[in-house]
Amino acid sequence: MEPDRADLKLLELLQRDGRTSVQALSEAIHLSARATLNRVRRLEAEGLIQGYRALVNRTVLGEQVVVFAEIALKDQRQATVQRFQTRMLASPEVIACYQISGPYDYLVRICCRDLARYRELTDGWLDDVGLGIEKIVTHTEWQTLKEFGGFPLPAVKS
Repeated sequence: MEPDRADLKLLELLQRDGRTSVQALSEAIHLSARATLNRVRRLEAEGLIQGYRALVNRTVLGEQVVVFAEIALKDQRQATVQRFQTRMLASPEVIACYQISGPYDYLVRICCRDLARYRELTDGWLDDVGLGIEKIVTHTEWQTLKEFGGFPLPAVKS
C-alpha cells in the first residue's frame, strides 16, 4: 500500500523522535488516537517502520575514534563476498557497512577506542587470507557535521 499524507507525516515525526506519544502523533495528523495507533501498527507490519532505537551520545562514552575504511576485495566470488560480509556483520566496531561502486567494494564506518585498536582490527582482517581483502584505505573522521537523521520522504501525490 502506498503511504498517504497522514502516513508520511507519521514517518516524518517518528524518524525525528520514535518515542512520540500516540496522542501527540494523533494531534499532528488530525486523527483519533486509535486510528493513529492502527496506522503506526500497519506501517510496522508493512515494513515501512523497521524498528526504534535510542541515539547514544558517544562523547559521553569516552574518547573514541571513528574511521571510514574503503575496502577492496581480491575477487568477487560469492564465497569471498559472503565471508567478508559475515565478518563485518559480526564485528561490534563496524557501525555501518555499505557495498559501493567504484574502485572499492565497500565503505565501512568503524568506531574504536583508539587508533591502536583500529590497526589491530584491520591487521587481523588483512592477515585472514580467507577474508579476501586486497586493500584498505583509511579516512579518519575529524568532526561529524550531520549524522543520519532519517530518510527524505516523498511528496504526497495530489
